[in-house]
Amino acid sequence: MNKKQRDEISKLLSYLLRHAPESMGLTLDRDGWSDVDDLIRKANAHGHAFDRQALNEVVETNEKKRFTLSEDGQRIRAAQGHSTDQVQVQHAEKEPPATLYHGTASRFMTSIETQELIAGSRHHVHLTEDPETAMSVGKRYGQPVLLAVDAKGMFEAGVRFFQADNGIWLVKAVSRDSLTVLRLPIPE
Repeated sequence: MNKKQRDEISKLLSYLLRHAPESMGLTLDRDGWSDVDDLIRKANAHGHAFDRQALNEVVETNEKKRFTLSEDGQRIRAAQGHSTDQVQVQHAEKEPPATLYHGTASRFMTSIETQELIAGSRHHVHLTEDPETAMSVGKRYGQPVLLAVDAKGMFEAGVRFFQADNGIWLVKAVSRDSLTVLRLPIPE
């Protein structure tokens, strides 16, 4: 399977397992799990031809580790990023490192500066320990802006942090006072 095919399957899995399982009649449990055979059968019935071997390859090669297979390989879920009400994953609550990072686009900065950093349609704000990863996320949405998050201060103030299967840090929101702009977009 080539990279283009893997990317297409990955995008489909993200859509189904994070946002719209009902679009193909898929049901996810509260923790976001779907039966692998059911997912493959329904995807194939909707014109997305792939098999278990292809699915396993997508899971194993995905750089962001977006998907998790159960230990027995019979179920799959998105590691984080859910917007569907079918899913209420109970991620591991953990103490975060002192600083985490969030990448966003410059067009969202006015909203962030006047309100706070919110999850939007997703269940959580996504944070990472790696500033370059955060910048690459911001680039997907336009001119990237890198934000540093005072995770230690937030945690000490009682804010709960969670960590997804793939290592991404999750929090309900980040107040303006906990954010520092590290890198502004480069003017065009």
